[in-house]
Amino acid sequence: MTAHPTSSRQYPVAKSDTEWRQQLSPAEYRVLREAGTERAWVGEYTDTETEGVYRCKACSAELFRSTTKFHSNCGWPSFYAPSESDAVELITDRSLGMVRTEVRCASCGSHLGHVFEGEGFPTPTDQRYCINSISLDLEPGAEG
Repeated sequence: MTAHPTSSRQYPVAKSDTEWRQQLSPAEYRVLREAGTERAWVGEYTDTETEGVYRCKACSAELFRSTTKFHSNCGWPSFYAPSESDAVELITDRSLGMVRTEVRCASCGSHLGHVFEGEGFPTPTDQRYCINSISLDLEPGAEG
């Protein structure tokens, strides 16, 4: 196992930087492994309503289910909770001169997006997991 470049945590799915670069496209690598962000409103899953399971693009771990996806009009797919409480890792992010909570895949440490609280969306958790589409793969119909 190896650690994410900015974390001392060891992840169950571990690959070298070279292996990640071979597996992921340059855009996927920038978001997943370098904590980049795709532009708003360009992601494949921003407005999709297809039922299924959203998996990590890097390691295929289950992260979110369509039953927790909602329209937040923020430009990225939004979920009010991960599929399991231990599916994601939350890390304090102090980049860009603000404090946010980064969301990473708990299996491989890949950057997924950020989670925000207290925005007043009518969801059970009052949380918005704002996730980059490019960091996800949707497995349609897999929820049942």
